[in-house]
Parts: sequence; C-alpha cells; structure tokens
Amino acid sequence: MSLRSLFAAAVAAFVLLVIPVALDISQRRHDGLPFDVLAAYPPQKQIVPGTAFAETLAQIVEHELASPAGWRPNDFFLWGPHVLADNNANRQLGIIQSVRETARVFRDHLTKVSATEYDPNLITADTMFRNDETKFWFPSAESRYREGVAALRRYIVGLESKPPISKPINHRNVELIRLFQTWTDLLGDAHANLLREDAGFLRTDDYFYHAQGYAHVMHYMILALRREYAAVLAGRETILQSIDRVADSLGVAARMKPLIVLDGGPSGLFANHRRNLDTYIIDARQLMYTIREELEK
Repeated sequence: MSLRSLFAAAVAAFVLLVIPVALDISQRRHDGLPFDVLAAYPPQKQIVPGTAFAETLAQIVEHELASPAGWRPNDFFLWGPHVLADNNANRQLGIIQSVRETARVFRDHLTKVSATEYDPNLITADTMFRNDETKFWFPSAESRYREGVAALRRYIVGLESKPPISKPINHRNVELIRLFQTWTDLLGDAHANLLREDAGFLRTDDYFYHAQGYAHVMHYMILALRREYAAVLAGRETILQSIDRVADSLGVAARMKPLIVLDGGPSGLFANHRRNLDTYIIDARQLMYTIREELEK
C-alpha cells in the first residue's frame, strides 16, 4: 500500500471514528444545564412571581449560545444540521421551538389577563426568539437570541423594582392550563416523529435529538414552574406528584445519549432508540393530561 493510500485511510478512520466519539463526549458534557432553580431560589426565599420562570428560560438559551461549539443550526454547511455535527444542531432546533412556545404562553397567558396589556420585555423576548434559527448574519440567530435573553433579564429587573414595572405571573389555573396544553402539543409532535416508519437510517437520529430538545426545555421549565406555583399548589398532592414525575421522565429523556441512534425493529437484534425515548415522552405527556384535569377541578 502506498504512502498516499495509508494517509487517505488514516484520514477516513479519523473522520469515521475519532470525530463521532469526540462529538459524543462533548455532547454528553453539554446536555446538562448548569443551573439549579431551587439553589438559585430556595423555597424559604420570597420571590416575585415570574422571576424563576424567566431566569430559567434565559439560562436555557444562554447555555446553548455559550457552549464551546455555540449555536449549530446556522453553521457552515459541512458542520451543520445535516452533516457531521447534526446531533446537537437538531437538538437545538427542538430547544428553540420549545423555548418559543413557552415564551409565547408566558407573554400571552401567564402574565396577562383578558384586556390587560402585554409586558413589553416579554414581547421583545418572544420576538427575538422567533428569528430564523438558520440565519448566519444580517442578523445572526445568535445576536437575536442574546437580545431575547437580555429582554428576559430586564423583565426580572422590572419585577424587582419598587414599584414593579413588569407583569408578574398571575397564578390563575386557567392560564396555567394553556401552558400544559402547549407542552402536550409539542410532545405529541415528538411522539409522532419518534414513531415514524419512514424515517430511514440518516433521519432517525434527527427525530431523536429534535424530540430530546423539547424534553430538555420542558424538564427545566417544569422545575421552575413547581417553584413558582409552590404556594398556590400546596396541599394538592396529585398535581405536585405528577409534576415531579413529569420532571423525572423528561430529565431521563433529555440526557439519553447513545453513541449511535439505532432504528431496530420490534423483534430485531438492535435497539430502537427512538422507541426508547418515546417511552419517556409518552409518560410525561400522559401525566400532563392528568395535571390539566386536576387544574380544571
């Protein structure tokens, strides 16, 4: 074998073996959010309603922007959602979609009642998060998402000012139900894609990581929600236990990380990782229906 052939073989081995393993290791380190809402806002600490929810949402987006690889969906095409580094890119696509829907309900329902006005900072945050996730510049997705994070931080400052100039969470059950309706719709979309029979080997990991992005956002946001509504839901054990179980299921879903996402058949030798992930997605979704029913009582 010639020197050129040996070099070509070494490069091919590096691309096929070393890069995927390195990406897998870095992804595992990145997947957890280094933010604990209960440590930041312990139960004995009094907070203005909306503070923990807004900060957690800001932390989720900020973590994706501040990671070593940054925002992936708008990267150079050889390093984007459809080639080498597609796992985190597709995960981030799920994350931003879930962030957008959560921010919309935060603006439209959790902090607004009937004919009252919208909170201006939540309008800005929602608008910024809806910018094209694949835009590289003029403006870049990163710059707009950072503006959204900044708007959430201004919202928190407004809550803490004397008198408050931001609109706090209103703690109405009917508005909270809207959030769970939105989340169950997103998990329904994830469930449908995780059960697709026409995914194919090259797309099965895309659906896996996109659904995992949904789970990541909802896991941390429902922990924030539990902190926000602790006093309101005190004594309602069915709801509180269901919230804890939702957080557990989504937490497992958000951290699943097979080296290769396989698409084995029901009786096959290999795993079907989409089906494995879907088990936790379905569990969380059904529990959210239970929470909605309890809130309606």
